Amino acid sequence: MTYDNRAVVRKVLIITLLLNLFVMALKAVVGYSTGSLSLLADALHSVTDSANNVLGLVTSKFSSPKPDREHPYGHQKFEAVGALGISAFLGIACFEILQGAIERIFKGGQPVTISAAELWLLLIVLGVNIFVTFYERNEGKRVGSPILIADATHTMSDVWVTITVIGGLIGVWLGYQWLDVVLAFPVALLVFWSGWSVLKDNLPSLVDEMAIAPEAIHAIALSVPGVINCHDIASRGVLGRQVFMEMHLIVDATDVETAHRITEEVERRLEERFRPVRILIHVEPPAYQSEQITFESEVKG
Repeated sequence: MTYDNRAVVRKVLIITLLLNLFVMALKAVVGYSTGSLSLLADALHSVTDSANNVLGLVTSKFSSPKPDREHPYGHQKFEAVGALGISAFLGIACFEILQGAIERIFKGGQPVTISAAELWLLLIVLGVNIFVTFYERNEGKRVGSPILIADATHTMSDVWVTITVIGGLIGVWLGYQWLDVVLAFPVALLVFWSGWSVLKDNLPSLVDEMAIAPEAIHAIALSVPGVINCHDIASRGVLGRQVFMEMHLIVDATDVETAHRITEEVERRLEERFRPVRILIHVEPPAYQSEQITFESEVKG
């Protein structure tokens, strides 16, 4: 069984793209008018938000879970590739922020000036960022979309960045000019951490890491009447989005019809527990003996 969530993903990405463009423009305008390095860096961070939305729209278009001749297991890894693109954008943003801060330290620059009205505008920006984060994360979890969850993680980093920048600009407003440069460094660290989190969350899908513990699959299979044992259990994919599973099943049946009925019940229970899942079962006769429930950790010669 496959589940196509692309229509919802595209809708969420379009809404968040429009909001991120608004946030980016507001930060850029206030940043240029005040001369704030940390705020311009934050605007750069918001550029990546918008770019990530566009990237998500592109990858979502090609990430259909439905198989075709060239992609018999579907196209869902396009979403994981898109999430890695987000990680790359965050790395670039981190480099740009650090470079700008170091240049300001050694070369100096114009003093930062900010008004109370501009601080209120930044609070509006913060509110929009918080809304986008929770909206995108909740929708991502609801439909099982790694690209939405990854992008929400990125936007959450933008929330913390904006809070940090606003705090620094309040300090500048009170006369502490050095805060603008100093706070550019924790901004860079927050951006880097977001990129690392996205990378860590999406690599398992690309390298076909185990999706479900074989012991859990084994226990469900053995709960079905007529199942003697199962072994060589393997699974991959993303639990809650799409899992591919295979196993060898030893059944207490001497005819094909009975064996088929037993395997159908095994598939039904696994589907009920881990849906959506595509299952491949190799049936073996009652006399077959095996204590192995998954692949060996080492190759035996």
